[in-house]
Amino acid sequence: MRLTAYTDYTLRTLMYLGVHRDRLVTIQDIADLHSISKNHLMKVVHQLGLSGIVETVRGRNGGLRLAREPAEINIGAVVRETENDFFMAECFSQENNTCPLTPDCLLKAKLGQATAAFLAVLDTVTLAAILEPAGHAPALAAGVIPLHLAK
Repeated sequence: MRLTAYTDYTLRTLMYLGVHRDRLVTIQDIADLHSISKNHLMKVVHQLGLSGIVETVRGRNGGLRLAREPAEINIGAVVRETENDFFMAECFSQENNTCPLTPDCLLKAKLGQATAAFLAVLDTVTLAAILEPAGHAPALAAGVIPLHLAK
C-alpha cells in the first residue's frame, strides 16, 4: 500500500506543528524544510483547518498551530480523511473492474483484510506517540522529520 503525497504532506505538517507548539508556524517554514511546494501545502493546511485539527491565524504575524492536543489527534483518522480510496487492486473499484477472475477470486478478501489491519494499527497511534520516537527526538526537535514514503 502506498500513501499519497497529500497524506505524506499532511503527516509532515502535523509532526512539524507538534514539535513547534511554542510558536506560530508558517506554511513556508514547512515547505522550505521539506523542499516541497508551498501551493500543495496550502491545500493541506486548508483541509486541516476545515477539519479542526489546525488553527490558522491570519495577518502579518499569522501562521498556524495545532488546534488540539497531539494526544487527541489519531493518525488512523487523519489517513482516512486524506486518502481518497484504499483500493489495493482494480477489483476494489466497481466502476473500473475488468478482471475476469473477480467472481471466484479469494485475493480481494485477503487484500481487504490487510487494508483493515493497516488502518487498525494506525488507529492505535496518536500524533503524540510519534513526536518522540526512540532515537529520533533530536532530529524532530531540530525540525528534521524522518518520514519518507515510497514514490
